[in-house]
Amino acid sequence: MTLTLNKSEYGALLVDIQPRVITTEDENDRALGIVESLLAEKNLSPEKEQILRLLVSLIEKFEDEHYQLAASTPHSILLHLMEERGLRQTDLVGLIGSRGVVSEVVNGKRTISKSQAKSLGEFFHVDPSLFIDF
Repeated sequence: MTLTLNKSEYGALLVDIQPRVITTEDENDRALGIVESLLAEKNLSPEKEQILRLLVSLIEKFEDEHYQLAASTPHSILLHLMEERGLRQTDLVGLIGSRGVVSEVVNGKRTISKSQAKSLGEFFHVDPSLFIDF
């Protein structure tokens, strides 16, 4: 099934939004704002749906090039996830070990074991391999 767009409506959206390859943080933030406003709308027209898909594609391309999570270490990923959720070391006690073990892991003095990685993956709802050094 081929989607038919209203050319004048789609053209007006293109003129208004002016989507283009994203090269800066400001451009990325602008595109993210437009995506958020489109996602907040109910029953998007096919034309708005296409603009949304285009912007998401441009954002993904920019973020894939500029935000390389794979280059992060298991320790930095753990710290990031903790900070993002407002967690402290005490929140991980019992999950990955005693207070002393948690302190050593969080402070980078001890590597994260496979069983700890599995627990952290379940806790943070991410792939446990993020916490394993290869």
